[in-house]
Amino acid sequence: MRIPIALAVLFGAACGASTSEPPIETDPCEIARPAFGVATAAERALFAYDADAPLNLQKTVESSSNGVQVSAVSYASPGGGSVTGVLVEPLTRSGLRPGIVLMHGMPGNARNMVGYATGLAGDGAVVIAIDAPFARRGGQPVRFVDEDRAEQIQLIKDLQRAVDVLRAHPGVDDARIAYHGTSYGGAMGALFVGIERRLKAAALVVPDGGLVSHFTGPEDMDFMASLPCATRNAWLDGMTPIEPIRFIAQATGTALLIQSGRSDELVPAADAEVLHGAAPAGATIRWYDAGHGLDQQAFFDRLDWLHQQVGLDARP
Repeated sequence: MRIPIALAVLFGAACGASTSEPPIETDPCEIARPAFGVATAAERALFAYDADAPLNLQKTVESSSNGVQVSAVSYASPGGGSVTGVLVEPLTRSGLRPGIVLMHGMPGNARNMVGYATGLAGDGAVVIAIDAPFARRGGQPVRFVDEDRAEQIQLIKDLQRAVDVLRAHPGVDDARIAYHGTSYGGAMGALFVGIERRLKAAALVVPDGGLVSHFTGPEDMDFMASLPCATRNAWLDGMTPIEPIRFIAQATGTALLIQSGRSDELVPAADAEVLHGAAPAGATIRWYDAGHGLDQQAFFDRLDWLHQQVGLDARP
């Protein structure tokens, strides 16, 4: 889709083009979604980290009730500083339990997920929810600067370390670790499942293909047009190689559930379908006549699926 000529001329000037000439077909300021393709080995290597580095896990119990314990946790991030989050554990279960890495939406933080994590722990899982790098620094989640790329890479490394935390937990079965991400967490999960090989299952709830997919969609076209040409092009150049949709095809060893809403106001059905099409064969795709928050049936379907995949306790 081409932008209006007046804007094309303005952005062309910002890129050094002559304002006296009409825009040409290779106009660098055209707003268009890139052709993503599949991630290369070099791009996958961007998310490598030192698995032998000390975790420096810190845990502070905050509450215990109804057989569930909630603790604040932190651990060393491969990107520097500490990852903060919440660990929620069942106290009345014997034997090894499934572990779940839980990822919030945008904007949001791990604390937003405590209620849901408590429910999962009540069903027998050990759950860790972490703060995305943008939630730890404050300010706008996406700033259209180079740091957006660095923070997305850091998040995937931090999530891998969250798996390390669960595997180090004496009550977690290493063979039954799952990922659960909603909205932004679902989109980033599409990247995470293509990198992390120790996940048995992953539930991606109302995801799109990633930040580039989101900001080049029709709902954000006017906003993208408001950015200077150089800013937009630099951001797309940095973010496109790490777009989650480029990685999901490589999640062949992980059972996938993708849940989408036909009336989703934030993730258009067409964008959801593009991600579905990039998923590996065998992924479970479920649609609901609902918006971005889905509905109760989606919630029950997700719990049943997790029960089947990792042994989450079945509800009566």
